[in-house]
Amino acid sequence: MTKLIEYEEASDEVRAVYDDIRATRQTEYINNFWKSIANHPPTLRRTWETLKEVMASPGEIDPLMRELIYIAVSVTNGCDYCIASHSAAARAKGMSDAMLGELMAIAATANMTNRLANGYQIPVDDLLYKS
Repeated sequence: MTKLIEYEEASDEVRAVYDDIRATRQTEYINNFWKSIANHPPTLRRTWETLKEVMASPGEIDPLMRELIYIAVSVTNGCDYCIASHSAAARAKGMSDAMLGELMAIAATANMTNRLANGYQIPVDDLLYKS
């Protein structure tokens, strides 16, 4: 397991990212994901900037839907940490147990039909290119 870099022992570069995380998320809590990747400050900075832009910037997809997408991808990739983290964020943004159940059904069905389409090497219908 990697060493977790706490704020008190962090370099100025890492503290600056932690401060931005706290300000953006309006919390004092820095989770273990950030504390772990803080072992390599350029990765911490780059990852935070990307995540902040994608998940917190204004856009066409609302914040709850962004979290639901993140959960679905995390389930597909088998990332327990991201499933837990983004499920907590989604619940804070209004996700119910029923929504999670529907999300899991959609993700499971998409994974099944994706494997079938790939396995059968199904050609894409010409009509779908015209949409």
